Amino acid sequence: MFDSIRKLIKSFIYPLYEWRLVRSLDFSKTPHHVGVILDGNRRWAKSNPTNNDPHGHKAGASKIIEFLGWCDDAQVRVVTLWLLSTDNFKRSQEEIDELLTIIGNTVDELAATGRWNIKAVGALDLLPPWLAEKLSSLKPIRKDGVEVNVAISYGGRREIVDAVKSYLSEQESAGDSIKDAKDRLTTKDISKFLYTAGQPDPELLIRTSGEQRLGGFLLWQSALSEFYFCEAYWPDFRRVDFLRALRSYSVRQRRFGS
Repeated sequence: MFDSIRKLIKSFIYPLYEWRLVRSLDFSKTPHHVGVILDGNRRWAKSNPTNNDPHGHKAGASKIIEFLGWCDDAQVRVVTLWLLSTDNFKRSQEEIDELLTIIGNTVDELAATGRWNIKAVGALDLLPPWLAEKLSSLKPIRKDGVEVNVAISYGGRREIVDAVKSYLSEQESAGDSIKDAKDRLTTKDISKFLYTAGQPDPELLIRTSGEQRLGGFLLWQSALSEFYFCEAYWPDFRRVDFLRALRSYSVRQRRFGS
């Protein structure tokens, strides 16, 4: 009885609260690039034992299209979603196989909407051929569409190593020695070979589930990012939680390391 009353009260309060949040936001200060660590799926599944998903991955995947709609409304231009880390491969093969299937289906669903430009970022060579080929074949479908990076088989350290290797390969192809390449190497050279090359660095990084660490997410790109940690598990992440993150970002005085 009490739970029913509480839900009824929330159904009236939250729309009003969301409206007030939107009214208070200055969308001219919206971050151009938002990165999200979609954390807490497995803990959500444990706290919701009656659901049909033992790991919570399907529930987490079903939240993505809804979240991207919120980003559209907030005029965010680039979104990076961390779906699978290189460390996740340490899990059981059964869970990994299930997760990869869900990711493949999710990518298909995102592409089928025709609303966003989907780009895979990560070490695709670690993935099974069927998924690596699917991700490699993704093409931009809109000139003005929001760019959505799906970080799959992604690790921040691996990305930097791959960037350095790509830089050295380019220099070698140009006939330069390792010494010459080393002497000329700059941070701009590394940035040119990152998975997100050509995109702005993220101004705001969000992690759900209450964990207050990045775990290597966008390790290079996040040097000047603002962080927002949300207690909600990813499947429970609401529009009001996203608006709170944007409000928190909008009132911060960014000093860019100075």
